[in-house]
Amino acid sequence: MEKKIIESDVLIIGGGTAGCYAAIRLSESSEYSIAVVEKAAVKRSGCLAAGVNALNAYITDGHQPMDYVKYAAGDADGIVREDLLLDISERLNEVTHDMERRGLTILKDKDGKYVSRGWRNLKINGENIKPILENELRKQKKVKVFEHINITDLSCDGKVRGAYGFGINDEKFYEFRAKAVLMATGGAAGLYRPNNPEGAAHQMWYSPFNTGAGLRMGILTGAEMTTFEMRFIALRCKDTIAPTGTLAQGAGAKQVNSLGEIYEDRYGLSTSQRLWGTVKENSEGRGPCYLKTTGIDEEKENELYKAYLNMAPMQTLKWAATEGPSLKDVEIEGTEPYVTGGHTASGFWVERNRMTTVKGLFAAGDVAGGAPQKYVTGAFAEGVIAAEGIKEYIDSEGDTAVDERKLTEQAEKIRKEYETALGRKEALGKNTAFYSVRELERTMQKIMDEYAGGIKTDYRYTGHGLEIADERIRSVTGLLEYARIDDMHDLLELYELRDRLMVSRVLIAHLKAREETRWHCFQENADHPKKSDEYECYINSVMKDGKITITKRNLVKV
Repeated sequence: MEKKIIESDVLIIGGGTAGCYAAIRLSESSEYSIAVVEKAAVKRSGCLAAGVNALNAYITDGHQPMDYVKYAAGDADGIVREDLLLDISERLNEVTHDMERRGLTILKDKDGKYVSRGWRNLKINGENIKPILENELRKQKKVKVFEHINITDLSCDGKVRGAYGFGINDEKFYEFRAKAVLMATGGAAGLYRPNNPEGAAHQMWYSPFNTGAGLRMGILTGAEMTTFEMRFIALRCKDTIAPTGTLAQGAGAKQVNSLGEIYEDRYGLSTSQRLWGTVKENSEGRGPCYLKTTGIDEEKENELYKAYLNMAPMQTLKWAATEGPSLKDVEIEGTEPYVTGGHTASGFWVERNRMTTVKGLFAAGDVAGGAPQKYVTGAFAEGVIAAEGIKEYIDSEGDTAVDERKLTEQAEKIRKEYETALGRKEALGKNTAFYSVRELERTMQKIMDEYAGGIKTDYRYTGHGLEIADERIRSVTGLLEYARIDDMHDLLELYELRDRLMVSRVLIAHLKAREETRWHCFQENADHPKKSDEYECYINSVMKDGKITITKRNLVKV
């Protein structure tokens, strides 16, 4: 493969919400050269690809940033980094106003005040939020955007010095060199068998292209990870996997069972409890479950049609093809589990400047742990915080000597791995009966679903089941070298599966380590069905030489 070296002061891996916004703000506040690398096209990549109809993190009149910290901490039963949450909360309004200045439409009433949906949500017309971000990014003269390049590994000589990847379209080997690296690749979807498998597998809650790549890169570099066991499982509209919060908050729809009973108050109203109640009602024979929308007026129904066109068009199309929400309640179900630091506390363990435990490596957005309920504006805020941390880091120690020999050895090792995988077709013959990447991926998802708390078991797992899951995930990992690779897209899928398998291993270790049930469904330990004071702490992990070591850290409060 032809080698191409790209040098910049700052490398941002991931052109999603946090990555784009960090690049914009860092470019506007410094003289650094910045490279943003995205494996797709920035305009419609990441979690904001399809748009969004509300900003779920904003401090409305009469509330303070600490109110948001308390809300997020309460929803996560206290297992959060309050210092990180406060940093984010203090910036939520500033980044919101900044995005409005850049072209985002935020709905206002006749008095010119924002239209809120609850005390922390704002209604927006957000179908073009990602194109707005991309347009602002392209304006920055100090930013260069590299698209269709899949980054797979970090370069490190004690400090992170850049990253390696391959061009999906041009088939080149890329080496990016920088004084600091911001990881903004999002969390991990596709670990478990999804609600809609096979041809509709993409119809899921989280971006199906978020594979845990950044988490894997950090894990292999020895970065400390936190709270993977606090998985996120969304309560969604059945089949379309469209959001339910718009119905619950925007239309006041209550959760009801097949008998018409409102059940949500019996289980609690936190995010995990709403899901748990639905699972319990179904398992005890009172399902299917619904959000009660029948009887809403025409104006409210039309608002729902428009709201879902902004973020989940499939739901509006389903209503148009069958019956609207005013005539029929909306059936709901839980999704498969995900690892995402935007809704839960899972991800990199970071300092307040968002640097990880590896020098020179920063994290923001869904890949950064400790601060759940970030949503869109929280990812913006964390991008700004990381940008400021990077600036301070480069100013103080970004010019230290680089071990060129070590980085050259790393580069050649990675390039050889790519070339070996691409050479399988010639070495073995295109029609050799080896596995396809998709077959191995489905095997991984089946293992995780059945033994690590997926939909099949109502999200419950046991210690013995986790042992089986770990053994079999290792086995599938060993089969990667036998996967058929016919072109660059196959190579991309191979590395995406490698990401997911590594995240699955760490997730299993975390689930095993928390010997209690703290968040129903999210972390439903059948061996330890009750909460324990012993686990009022963070479960963290570090991998070294292929072995995962678990540690506990005390809670950080403000």
